[in-house]
Amino acid sequence: MSNWIKIGTLNDIPKLGARIVKSEQGDIAVFRTSSDEIFALKDECPHKKGQLSQGIVHGKKVTCPLHNWKIKLDTGEAVAPDDGCTPKYQIKLDGETVLIKL
Repeated sequence: MSNWIKIGTLNDIPKLGARIVKSEQGDIAVFRTSSDEIFALKDECPHKKGQLSQGIVHGKKVTCPLHNWKIKLDTGEAVAPDDGCTPKYQIKLDGETVLIKL
């Protein structure tokens, strides 16, 4: 049984932005880079629990809006000298359809 869930289309997520998906695990931020790569992280910075979906996407990172921690979109890890990790979720494109695995 597959647990991939359709959450929308690529165009539902703004370039260099995010969309929030509500789940039983809490809010998940789905990010889109300038090159249309997509990533999914728990919508919570490991530092002070800032909403990463409100941060600035640059390259393959997002900057937390609270204290400027940079989080790698592909791993959820904070960029040194900061230390911490945000849970990540598997996500994929099927054509223009965005699917997440919960």
